Formats: sequence, structure tokens, C-alpha cells
Amino acid sequence: MKPGFLDKILARIDRIDPAEARQLLDRLVREKGFLEQVFEALHEGVIVLDGEGEISFINGAACRFFGLNPEAAQGTLITARIPGLDWASLVKPGMVVSRDLEIFYPENRFLNFYLSPIKHEQSPGTNFGWVMLVRDLTVTRAEAEQTLESERLNALTLLAAGVAHEIGNPLNSLDIHLQLMARKLKKLPPGDRKPLEENLETARSEIKRLDTILRQFLQAIRPTTPNRERCDLPKVLSDALRLLEPELETRGIAVELSLATDFPLMEVDSGQFQQVFYNLIRNAYQAIGGAGGIIRVSARANEYEAIFTIEDNGTGIPPEQMGSLFEPYRTTKQSGTGLGLLIVRRVVREHGGEIEVQSEPGSGTRILIHLPRGPRPVRLLEADRVIDIEASSH
Repeated sequence: MKPGFLDKILARIDRIDPAEARQLLDRLVREKGFLEQVFEALHEGVIVLDGEGEISFINGAACRFFGLNPEAAQGTLITARIPGLDWASLVKPGMVVSRDLEIFYPENRFLNFYLSPIKHEQSPGTNFGWVMLVRDLTVTRAEAEQTLESERLNALTLLAAGVAHEIGNPLNSLDIHLQLMARKLKKLPPGDRKPLEENLETARSEIKRLDTILRQFLQAIRPTTPNRERCDLPKVLSDALRLLEPELETRGIAVELSLATDFPLMEVDSGQFQQVFYNLIRNAYQAIGGAGGIIRVSARANEYEAIFTIEDNGTGIPPEQMGSLFEPYRTTKQSGTGLGLLIVRRVVREHGGEIEVQSEPGSGTRILIHLPRGPRPVRLLEADRVIDIEASSH
């Protein structure tokens, strides 16, 4: 529609005969329908609002983002449809606003909206209303996080090479010298030997602890190739659980197992997955703390994937810590290294799977491991319509 078209119509409205008025009305309807089709074809959300923030138009993409019904949304305030949006603080005469937004319904998404005023041609300082353009940044944000994580792991890998040389070799040398000192202490009188042996044992314990941290660090970030073989993963899980039975019994923690009897054999590195299950079960009982705790372990499979679940009724994970669970040296344990979950995720991802963490403070934590059983076959979907190419060419 050309600029000023409506102004010209309004100026001569009293001189328009019925036939011409009908033609003009038809033209307005056609052009309105054309613009609506354009807006509906966009992947970005489009919301047109009046000066008070009332929705005049909303396209399908915006409705999908916010879980809205277009007919019910039109004519209502945007603050009533998008709770938490502070309209009064956003609208400033003559100013364009760009903000990021996280929504949780109908699904968790990260959005960016661009709010621009619709200015009156005759009065530049006056606004007809506002146009809000909404973009979905969820995938872009996830890709940026993956890139950042990859860069971080690359940096840690380079650091690992230096750590292995600069710390590993001196630790071996210290251990050898402590062994020599222990032999010489045996020649001293018992009264003089005891305090020195206590100091020697403390030094040995600290060297052992440093060696453990070093091995965990290298294992967490050093690229490895899984030694795949067909194995019974529920049995691997049971073996890991058997190693932890003494500690579980001492703490008074019960384990409930639900392992599918028809679980398929899978091509995985059994040694790596024994460590995965060991770390996760150990984390679970450490989160419970005292007696009376329960750990529920299950294994099931469908046509496409195998799913392992390890759930505890412990203290749960605070929301502020959920985003840093897989970062090295982020731990809530006094003596922990924070490398356990990093190792778990690396092993799972090297097998083409993914790990999912669900937790709520005071309600425990659930860890799910999703492993693909193999390439998914193609599946034909029902066609909405069939196009006859031969007929359409005529």
C-alpha cells in the first residue's frame, strides 16, 4: 500500500460512490491478507501492539514461542499473555529496545526480541504503537556453549601434557626417596623411629593423593578411543555396584535395581562404562549422607536407544550449581576434585550418547544416560499433499 493511501481515502470519503467504496474496500482486504500471509511465512515472531501494549496482531511463530492462541491473544495486554514482561520499563518514546529473554513454557527457550516504535508521519514525536520482532536463539546459544566447551577442553589438553611432565616425574622421584628413607628408619631405635614414621606416612599419603588427582585430571581430558566390544551393560553396572557394596552397607543405604531382562548386547567399552557407573553410584550415596537413603538404578531399552537411570533421595543440587556440573574442579565435596562427572560425560559422548541431570534441592537427583543402539532407520511420514508433476507441467 502506497504511503498516504488511507489519508487520501479519508479526505474524499464523503465524495466516494458505493461502487468505488466497495472496490477500495476489496483492495484493503486483499492487501491486508497479503501482509498477513507474509508475516505468517516468517520464522521470526511478529507482534503488533498499540501504545498501551495491547496486541493488535500476532503471527503463528510468536504464538508457538509463547504458547498462545492467536484469536484469544488479540485485543489483550501483552503483559497478561507473557507474565514477567515489564512493559512499562521497556517502552520509551522514540527508542528501539533489544533484549534477551528466557521462557519456560511451552518449552524452555532463549529468545531475543526487538521492540521498535511505529511513528506517526504527520507527528514524528507521536507513536501509533509498537512492533515486536522475536527470534529464537536456543540453537545458537547451545552451539556457542559447545564451542566454548570445546575450546576449554583443548586448552586443558595442552595443559595436561605440561602437568604430566612437570608434576608426574617429581612425584615418582619423591616416592623413591621416601622408600629409601623408610629403609634407613628401620635401623633406628624404636623410640626415635615412631615420630619419624608418622611423618613419613603423612608424606606418602599426600603423594598418593596428588598422584590420584593427576591421573584423574589426565583421564578426564585426554582423548581416548573406546575399545568397543559386544557386552552386557546391565552386568557391567552390577559389577560396579558390587565394588561399592561394602561402603553402601556401612552407610546403611539400600539399592533398588530394575534391570530389563531383554536388554540387548551393545558395542561399548566395558571398562570405561564400569567407571561411569562407579562414579555415578558413588556420587549418589555421597549426596545422601546418612542412613536410610535409597538409590534406584534401572536399565531399559527401546528400538532406538538404551537408557540407564541412577536416582537418589539425597540433598539435591541447587539451581545455581546446575550450570557448572561438568566444569573441572567444580565440586560441593570437601575432598572432591570435580572431575568425576567430566569423565562420565566424556565417555558417554565418545559412545554417541548424552547424559541428562534432573535435580531439585531437597528432592534428590536423577541421572539419565541415553545411548544409541545404532543408526536410526529412515521413516516415511504421511504426505500432506501429493503433487502430480506431469499434470502440473501442463
